[in-house]
Formats: sequence, C-alpha cells, structure tokens
Amino acid sequence: MTEPSTQNLFRVLDETWPPARFVDQPPWMLRAGAGGGQRVSAATAELHLIEADIDSAEAGMRALDQHPLFMLRPAEDLLDQWLEARNYEVVDPVAIYVMPTDPVMRDDAGTTVTNRWPPNPQTLSLWANGGIGQARIAVMERASEPKTALVATDEKETLGAAFIAISDSIAMLHALEVAPPARRRGLGKGLMQAASQWAASNGANWLSLMVTRANTPANELYRRLGMREVGAYHYRRAPKAKL
Repeated sequence: MTEPSTQNLFRVLDETWPPARFVDQPPWMLRAGAGGGQRVSAATAELHLIEADIDSAEAGMRALDQHPLFMLRPAEDLLDQWLEARNYEVVDPVAIYVMPTDPVMRDDAGTTVTNRWPPNPQTLSLWANGGIGQARIAVMERASEPKTALVATDEKETLGAAFIAISDSIAMLHALEVAPPARRRGLGKGLMQAASQWAASNGANWLSLMVTRANTPANELYRRLGMREVGAYHYRRAPKAKL
C-alpha cells in the first residue's frame, strides 16, 4: 500500500476542509474563506509563475475582502523568497502526518467515543469554547462525504471532539479539541484511535492530519501513535501596509 504523496494530501485538504468558494485565477488558486481561517483563505500557486504574478494574487484577495495570505508548500522556495523580499511574515509552520488506518486499534485510554453528524449542541459548544466557531462549522458542513464528528464523553458531559472526513480513500482529521479540565487524561489518544477505526470502517486506507509545529503536545501525541511526518507547509502574510 503506497503512502499518499503530499500533493494528494493537499487535494484531500481542499475536499475535507473546503473554502466557501474557489477562485481560479491562473497561475493562482484563490480561496474565499468566509471567516473560516487560514487554510480556507490562503492562495496557492498552481502553475509556473513569475514574481510579478504576486501583484495579481494580492489584488484578487483584496477583491475578496481578505488580507493577502499565501500557503507555501514543498519546493516553493523561490516564491517564499519573493514574499520575504516584500516583507511578508512567516505564519504558523505546519507539519503533515499520516498513518495507515487500523479497524481494531485498541483504546487503552478507556475513552468513550461516539460519532454522529450533524454535531449536537454540546459538541458545538465545546468547539466554540475552543475557538472553533460557526465559520469553521460551515467549513465542516461543506466537506465531502463520508464525514462525522467524533465525540468523547463521560456520563455527564462532552469532554472532547474532532471532525473527520474522507476523500480518495484518505481520511483527514480536523478540529481536535479537548476541554481544558479534561486534558492530560488520554482523551486526545482516544479520539485518534476512534478516528482510525471510523476511517477504516468507511473505506479509508490512511489517516492524515495537519498541525502547527507550535502545538508541541499534539505533535508528540501523533508521533507516539506511530504517525509519520511526510511534509510541511507554512503561510506568508502580507504586512499591514498591503491591506
């Protein structure tokens, strides 16, 4: 079974965490994010480009009422240099992880995890408290099927949640959130194990995710679970004068 390429994983990202609208403006793909965050708002280079093409991307993003923001993927060093010369700042370096799915991965964390779509009010409240508001819920609603919300609970309340969707036999996990009082109790591990099981049972061969490098506990968890880092990206954001 061949491990998915980073190119495939970026396609899965667009399917499982889609913008409100794609704007095909060669050599760029612009994204109308509708307030859903950087992943659904950043421009990406899709064809060969020259430095002057950055001007058209900036204009296109301003026309969408968005601050110019670019996603820099592997082998885009020249574009990165051009943006640096324009005083674009580096934002949120991200690691990309992947692992084979496991339909019988054992939940030795003892976590009770259920799945349902659409998410119930308790799950929405937990996400909102973690900064995952209605604009990001709208991203989930646009995502490809199959998809679900994974929810970790005890007898009284919702303690953690994550969103997962599948495209091209690759599952991608998003919006993993654990309530602050419930952290360091194995809930993240339990949600990941449930994600692997759900993905396998819904036809996915691989489980993937993207996480900021600054989130050290999450990166450590994913590596302990056997996930392999297969790629990376970062954003470049325009200085304020570029608004």
